[in-house]
Amino acid sequence: MADADIRKGLAGVTVDTTAVSKVDPESNSLLYRGYPVQELAATQSFEAVAHLLWHGELPDAEQLAAFERFERAHRELDADVRAIIDALPGHAHPMDVLRTAVSAIGAAAPDVSDNARNADLRKARLLLAKIPAIVAYDQRRRRGQELIAPRDDLDYSRNFLWMTFGEEPDDVVAHAFTVSLILYAEHSFNASTFTARVITSTTSDLYSAVVGAIGALKGALHGGANEAVMHVFDEIGTADRVGPWLDEALAHKRKIMGFGHRVYKKGDSRVPTMKAALDTLVEHVGAADLAALYDELESEFVARKGIYPNLDYPSGPAYHLIGFDTLTFTPLFVAARVAGWSAHIMEQAASNALIRPLSAYDGVPERHVAGYVPTEADREVAERDEEAS
Repeated sequence: MADADIRKGLAGVTVDTTAVSKVDPESNSLLYRGYPVQELAATQSFEAVAHLLWHGELPDAEQLAAFERFERAHRELDADVRAIIDALPGHAHPMDVLRTAVSAIGAAAPDVSDNARNADLRKARLLLAKIPAIVAYDQRRRRGQELIAPRDDLDYSRNFLWMTFGEEPDDVVAHAFTVSLILYAEHSFNASTFTARVITSTTSDLYSAVVGAIGALKGALHGGANEAVMHVFDEIGTADRVGPWLDEALAHKRKIMGFGHRVYKKGDSRVPTMKAALDTLVEHVGAADLAALYDELESEFVARKGIYPNLDYPSGPAYHLIGFDTLTFTPLFVAARVAGWSAHIMEQAASNALIRPLSAYDGVPERHVAGYVPTEADREVAERDEEAS
């Protein structure tokens, strides 16, 4: 296969169809089931967007109420899952904690092997409800704080923030957080979603697919980029240091996280919406220095490289201003993206084919162990190969 057409990273390869989302090349907009995501972020709750991804349509009032009743009734962190989290070392990365907790939920689920759509839909709803409790508790335990029980009188975003910080968020903070969740909820065949679909294609279960997706999302080239953005901000320090820092970084061919995207060539269409939410947070909390650093780095990098920010660039600083630890940023991504992952898992299962690509071998030619005597079975296989060729 020396002459095989190799597409490293599957760049430009279309492997399947999907009705969940697409990036419209005409408008450069990310569409969820046909709706531009910026319109959804401006008008819908995160719960409504999750319903849209799973069912194909926005919910009516009755459907949304039923969704909210289920989600609010399953927010509690189960004692056995909490015990597993407590057994993990405090230095464990929150993505490793979250991956382990989701695996534990799946291991204990009585319907883990039931891959019918209704069963998978229930699992998806359950994980959507449970993941905020896991993320919130892990941040609190690393800070030496006690668990805070969920409240059923708050929506998804406000309850998430309540469990994390122990106080009700104001409208500016709650809105910015909801916008981030909606923007992160889905993005076609990205690395973690494709991982989930590959696992699903083997007829494994939804929990296993989500665990695999979490592992893929942890990497800095994917979900971990929002975390890496804040590390860059911390390293630079202030806006006046951007130029010298960037000179050195580019001289050493460092990859600057938060810029560039495999799909968007004219800039990530989600950025303006998230940047607007970040701007409201900056004004709300009085973070002019951070805003100056943000603007200066973006201006300098675009001018020098012609590469524009992706969603991770404004979302990292936004999560920082809300009060999340930098290590918690990627688990927040999971809390949103589990909606998209599960939509793809159910879509893959509904029209399944095992995902098994080929590879082009470039190792040493066939060779044999000294002294080995071919068996009758070896000869029969060789004969069949000759006949087939």
